Amino acid sequence: MSVVERTAPAEGVALLTLNRPSSLNSMTGELVQSLHEHLRQVAVDPEVRVVVLTGAGRGFCAGLDLRGYGTAPHTEHLGRTQAGFAVQRHIASLIPALRSLPQPVIAAVNGPAAGGGFALVLGSDIRLAARSAKFNAAFIRIGLSACDIGTSWLLPRLVGAARAQELMLTGRVFDADEAYRIGLVVDLLDDDALLDAAIAKAHEIMRNSPFGVALTKEGMWGALEIPALQNAIDMENRQQIMASATADHREALAAFAERRPPRYTNS
Repeated sequence: MSVVERTAPAEGVALLTLNRPSSLNSMTGELVQSLHEHLRQVAVDPEVRVVVLTGAGRGFCAGLDLRGYGTAPHTEHLGRTQAGFAVQRHIASLIPALRSLPQPVIAAVNGPAAGGGFALVLGSDIRLAARSAKFNAAFIRIGLSACDIGTSWLLPRLVGAARAQELMLTGRVFDADEAYRIGLVVDLLDDDALLDAAIAKAHEIMRNSPFGVALTKEGMWGALEIPALQNAIDMENRQQIMASATADHREALAAFAERRPPRYTNS
């Protein structure tokens, strides 16, 4: 049994399921490495347009497995401090991996998402939650900083600095209703409707060209990272000229004029 399973519930959709349900899909070195490998494979798979990330059983991801993470790859020769730092980087590098993936990632949060699991939710592009979902920045509750795995950068940009400060300084658990109210998730669904809703959202995305979607994802994350409006506009100008030179742009215009679905070739 793989600790991260990849399936194809619909054409163009890769469903990545964290698969350690007996521990609420908590993070071990094996699970994190498997997720890294799946993301690398998906990134270069031309058949995958959208990724859906979820958890097996009744949880999304409970964060670090406190019974033992194991080791990061290729660290057997390192001292204790260096090996610990390698583990930290092994986990935290999942967030840049999600951000750099050309396909959008939809987090289908089917239960508790704590610590590193919470960070995976924040690092996704679209977040949907089942009514059973719960969230917290759990690191601070075990004597560590709540600033971990990109949370200190991502959460304020999603829900605002004031809310992020309260959630991170208390580490309190908040439910799906609150997550929806503060804008952390964009939709709240019955548990048995969550995956269908995620796949439906993937189909909405796939109505647009692969290149246009990839540029939009890159541009939106980039706009959060650059300091000024003019920088964002300069980037947008270049994206539009690049996209306008593609065959898919011409196909989209033709499909609109002919009132038919476009047939994209990513060319």
